[in-house]
Amino acid sequence: MGGPDGRGAGMVVGELVAAGAESGVDRPPGTVLGRYATAAVLVRLADEGARVALVLLAIERTGSAAYGGLLVAALMVPHVVAGPVVGAVADAVGRRRLFYTLALLGYGGALVAAVASAAASRPLSVALVVLAGCVAPIMLGGMTSLLGDLVPDRLDTAFGIDATSYNLAGIAGPAIAAVVALAAGATAATVVLAALVALGALMLWTLPIRDRPARAHRDAGPGRRSLLAGVPLLWRRPRLGAVTLASSFGQLGVGALPVVAALLAGRFQHTSYTGLFLAAASVGGLVGSLWSARHPIRSHPPERVVLVSLLAMAVPFALVPLVPSVWATLPLFAAVGVLTGPLFCAVLAVREREAPPEARTQVFTVGAGLKCGAAAAGAALAGALTGFGVGLLLLGVAACQALGAAAGAAVLRLPDRP
Repeated sequence: MGGPDGRGAGMVVGELVAAGAESGVDRPPGTVLGRYATAAVLVRLADEGARVALVLLAIERTGSAAYGGLLVAALMVPHVVAGPVVGAVADAVGRRRLFYTLALLGYGGALVAAVASAAASRPLSVALVVLAGCVAPIMLGGMTSLLGDLVPDRLDTAFGIDATSYNLAGIAGPAIAAVVALAAGATAATVVLAALVALGALMLWTLPIRDRPARAHRDAGPGRRSLLAGVPLLWRRPRLGAVTLASSFGQLGVGALPVVAALLAGRFQHTSYTGLFLAAASVGGLVGSLWSARHPIRSHPPERVVLVSLLAMAVPFALVPLVPSVWATLPLFAAVGVLTGPLFCAVLAVREREAPPEARTQVFTVGAGLKCGAAAAGAALAGALTGFGVGLLLLGVAACQALGAAAGAAVLRLPDRP
């Protein structure tokens, strides 16, 4: 399945690896970073596509779109709620490669089992999807947290590639689910997504993920023994707290984009423009991530890059209401997407630097969960405020970016706490 520019997913993955090769940090095809990128793209394609496939599955099996919405909620809510616990478990286990592989296979298996039970037992199907959602943080922040051990000397490029995997999955995952469902049914689409996860798990198994002593995390002191040991770090370490708070505010605004794009398309009297606006932002995000992989920003502290990127994102959002045509609007959406590349890479860099080894995975999964939660809240809030008009909503989205930067700057001034 190709992205909006007509290239296949495999071609883009190849570009990710080639980006590392040309910068002198990696050589395809047998490299650690290339294998990681392949695994990350495969599992995140499935996670993004599952949101579409589950809705289509519910309609196909039961004729109820409401049931589909329930399944999507069952998948997404655990992304936020289970993140700290799943991250803590990942930090505690000794045989990490086995744990990660089994977690990914469990996600795929839960999806297939949910397909089998969708018509016969709705409660069982929902429970199975909840189980998949509880594992999902491993596919997101959990996998990213491995990069510090896998490629410690090339993290700038690795974070750019990781950000690109998210953008590629966001573009192609739902498209894969929709096209397979159209050709062979929603059941087949869900099974295909589960197969992608299985392939990603097999690729992850080939990575040199080192085991660690099962009791190592217990030697870090009493404060590290809690299942929520990584959460207090958000206010004990101002840089980590600043980028988490700032990026969550920003994501609150970005989460409203589907609603805003639909209203904006209505203003231009053509509903198909909704997808065009969102595609422009997605393609911009892909470009920004690839650029960040090839040309990482090293001349400024990453927490400052986060704040500046958020302030810069506020500008195109604020300008959109003033633009009179669709074709002048598209570059503004694309500019927002491009800026998310350095923003996301800088957030990952701060998490990697500030998180202690015994709580690193939890810090990454908590951050990913907060991002998902903020995006969902932004979409819900935008839906409730549609009566105020698209102009005010866009200004609100811009304000979220500016408030995020201001809040982050305020937290950065705080001293470290023991």
